[in-house]
Amino acid sequence: MNKFARLSLFAAAAIALTACGNKEEQPAADASAAAADAGGEVVVKIGQVSPMTGPIAHLGKDNEFGARLAIEDLNAEGVEIGGKKVKFELVSEDDQADPKIGTQVAQRLVDAQVVGVVGHLNSGTTIPASKIYSDAGIPQISPSATNPDYTKQGYKTTFRVIANDVQQGKALGEFAVDNLKAKKVAIIDDRTAYGQGLADEFEKAVKAKGGAISKREFTTNTATDFNAILTSIKSTQPDVIFYGGMDAQAAPLAKQMQRLGIKAKLMGGDGWQTPEFIKLAGEASEGQYSSSCGVPRDKMPGFAAFNDKFKAKFNTDVQIYAPYEYDAVKVLVDSMKRAGSTDPKVYLPEVGKTQMTGVTGEISFDEKGDIKNGAVTVYQVKGGKWEVVSTVGGPAQ
Repeated sequence: MNKFARLSLFAAAAIALTACGNKEEQPAADASAAAADAGGEVVVKIGQVSPMTGPIAHLGKDNEFGARLAIEDLNAEGVEIGGKKVKFELVSEDDQADPKIGTQVAQRLVDAQVVGVVGHLNSGTTIPASKIYSDAGIPQISPSATNPDYTKQGYKTTFRVIANDVQQGKALGEFAVDNLKAKKVAIIDDRTAYGQGLADEFEKAVKAKGGAISKREFTTNTATDFNAILTSIKSTQPDVIFYGGMDAQAAPLAKQMQRLGIKAKLMGGDGWQTPEFIKLAGEASEGQYSSSCGVPRDKMPGFAAFNDKFKAKFNTDVQIYAPYEYDAVKVLVDSMKRAGSTDPKVYLPEVGKTQMTGVTGEISFDEKGDIKNGAVTVYQVKGGKWEVVSTVGGPAQ
């Protein structure tokens, strides 16, 4: 190598080192800052988590559809926050209703720099994931997790737009004794945070009303054969069988009750107050009772318009939580508007101050992040459709 070649090589190396040094000296971007796209809009990422594969994928997609509709509506409005036009982007994750996967996708959303999260669907995934969001300072609003432990942890980042299982279990237990005149009640739960938690609250309410628990059994959230459990329960001659779990199990449970000649009414919570339960259970669904956390859809101020858009966009019926998912996204963005910032550190305090009318009704939170005046509605299958029986709680009509 000649002298000039060596000098040229040294000069190139010096320039490269200088460039690298300058790059390292640049201040790191704020992890919560949104990125500007080529059109000058500020891109703001909102996370959504639900089980979009597995036996309750229909519920997970229902949630995701609710979030997508909210994002589309917001972008069509041309939202401005802090004087800047904002384009919202949904980052959707599948937690498969598995707590371990739930924490993995939660960390993935944090790493993706989302500014807020709507989800998760199940209490069993929502609760462990909430610590990850809390540690990152990211607001989390669940549209469907009803276990009271979610908001009892003391995190400033946890909220829900639906009543919890203390309210739901109490309403169901009292209904079983007062309305169905049940003296003996058998209970089955799927051992998830949701199913077992709701069953526990139901049992407390039944006992408080003077009812007796004739049998308490458990299964899993993947089981489909309940014959052994039902045979054991049948001998106790209960008036009501309560199932704490989701529609993928409640439907075969109802069919097997019918096959075994069990005359007791089947009751449960919002996990199987779905069109899918009726579809899967067929004629065995007739006459069964379940509840949903919220007022009936015809009492929701924005459901009719929401439902029309939902069906036109996705060509399917709302299962349960899509309207609550939609509202949860809107609560996050409303809080950003009031704060004048999309930075979670700035707008988080505004979430707790929310006072808005959503698709599902009036939304405001107590000091724990639970919705105030949460309603619970009991339904019965009549003529192949869920019909309203009674509503407990909620804002004054």
